[in-house]
Amino acid sequence: MRIVGHGFLARHLAPLREAYDGVVLLAAGVSWASGTSEAEFAREADLVRRELRACRADGSRLVFFSTASTGMYGAEGCHGREDEPVVPCTPYGWHKRGLEEEIRAFGADHLILRMGHVMGPGQPPHQLLPSLIRQVRAGEVTIHRDAARDLIDIDDVVALVDRLLALGASRDVVNIASGVPVPIEAVVERIERRLGTTAARRYVDGHRGNHRVSIARLRGLVGPEYTPFDAHYHRRVLDKYVPVPEPSLSA
Repeated sequence: MRIVGHGFLARHLAPLREAYDGVVLLAAGVSWASGTSEAEFAREADLVRRELRACRADGSRLVFFSTASTGMYGAEGCHGREDEPVVPCTPYGWHKRGLEEEIRAFGADHLILRMGHVMGPGQPPHQLLPSLIRQVRAGEVTIHRDAARDLIDIDDVVALVDRLLALGASRDVVNIASGVPVPIEAVVERIERRLGTTAARRYVDGHRGNHRVSIARLRGLVGPEYTPFDAHYHRRVLDKYVPVPEPSLSA
């Protein structure tokens, strides 16, 4: 396997490197769901096209990491399913959707994985969990009204990617998510509990569309033992990755 990229996702997927010949994991590109940089979008598009040409030439399978965020699935009436038309709600969503269409049309072997909000050590500071932790520690957190996010542990992501590759999943689109939308308010409350502090809320209006991601296709492919997601899953993930402050030593 060849892994393209050196960031958070690429580092955690590195243990799979020796397991699968003829696979290219494209773990590079725009990772900021609120990003709108046309230059960054263009760089990712160029990278995807270059890797598609290489994969078609040598018969490799390209694994592309797309998004299952509200930017992709947030439209009213959307069910978060891979097999129904979607109308993205953000420039990031439209960018990823456009790349998906190019990949499918190009003819090279491929697998498109639409990712939930991944949690784990070494995340970039702009991503959801590091950003919320930083805000709570600073004493004020910005919350979009009625917002919810689908959280998934990076360890579960690696296990799911491993399983899909072992099964030979190909020329398909699969959501990699927990299937459980968690209100941002609940995420903040759990972070506060772990940190032993509270933060003032600053509420802003935001998109109020669909927040649910279907994992029916994922569960059907990998089996229920690889999808141990329930209503309390997000709490376990947050407890795993939100550090508890060290107790202060009295003089």
